[in-house]
Amino acid sequence: MRGVEEFRGLKAEATEWRHHLHQNPELDYRVHKTAGFVAEKLASFGINHIETGIAETGVVAVIEGEGGEGPTIGLRADMDALPIHEASQKPWSSLVEGKMHACGHDGHTAMLLGAAKYLAGTRKFRGSVALIFQPAEEDGQGADRMVREGLMDRFGISQVYGMHNMPGIEVGKFGLRDGTMMAALDEFDIIVKGRGGHAATPHKAIDPVVICAQIILGLQTLVSRYTDATEALVISVTRINASEGYHIISDSVAMGGTVRSVSPALRDFAEKQIKNCAENIARAYGAEVEFRHRRLEPLTFNHTVGTRAAVAAARGVVGEDSVDHNTKPVMVSEDFSYMLNARPGAFIFLGNGATAGLHHPAYDFDDEAIPFGIGYWVNLVETTLAV
Repeated sequence: MRGVEEFRGLKAEATEWRHHLHQNPELDYRVHKTAGFVAEKLASFGINHIETGIAETGVVAVIEGEGGEGPTIGLRADMDALPIHEASQKPWSSLVEGKMHACGHDGHTAMLLGAAKYLAGTRKFRGSVALIFQPAEEDGQGADRMVREGLMDRFGISQVYGMHNMPGIEVGKFGLRDGTMMAALDEFDIIVKGRGGHAATPHKAIDPVVICAQIILGLQTLVSRYTDATEALVISVTRINASEGYHIISDSVAMGGTVRSVSPALRDFAEKQIKNCAENIARAYGAEVEFRHRRLEPLTFNHTVGTRAAVAAARGVVGEDSVDHNTKPVMVSEDFSYMLNARPGAFIFLGNGATAGLHHPAYDFDDEAIPFGIGYWVNLVETTLAV
């Protein structure tokens, strides 16, 4: 196992890469310049097997170890940014108006590039490592698309691992758990169809705004009164679109939101009962409902074999006391879940310190975390593929 001091020499260069990526953010699958930058760096490390254009702009590079035949493990970093106006006021702030790396994918990419440079120079492992640079994580479907385009079989990947920075966890510390790590994500739309009219004569209308208000309150009871308090379910109505006029009662109102759950049973319950709740309340007021539900990202579920390997690799970098191997699940979702559905492995949190939260305009990845992330990746490869 290699401690963090082994990797501090890579910090300055990886920080330069990170700042370049931060200043030049790109969205979803349109990460053409980012992917080109990644492929160029990988080639400069002496890596000969580099494939581009997977899921439009994904990049995969394979490094073969010098320890003989063995399996291939995958390491994934995401590359895309968010449509947010940056407010960090850092010297390396985004140069692209309305776009910024508000989730640290610039840091994730830089750390995996640092690990690639190290591993390409040492190759002290058997088998191979596939370095996966993924587009469209924020879109929620990039990982799924890479898997559907044959990522795992194409590169012979037997295990797969991911990492994400986490504000609130001290730099130099890691967190993960066996089993459910992050929630599943669904979206729903409810269109309440009433009868429009003049705001001065509501008794002649069937007001869908009032009905939506009742539905919103009703949805909260699905969590507070119909779900076991020891289980985690979050139903959030996040958008309502009604009339743009002050004196108009609309014929219909559209509302929508998200569902986050930590078990398949809760996911099924939420889909069924949101529909029932909306329809029954609307019917009581003489209105109708059109309901749509979309299942997006599944649970991010760490496999036991992958969790053990990840814990060991992290402890090798920072010591046993700085690795929380029973961290609480979080209700945000992660499309790396699609990769973990395809192959065993694990997802780990890397401390980002007391920074602004993810997706906040003032957020910035902490460069002090870079050698810890590089060290984790290297230890994971050298222990999982030990000679």
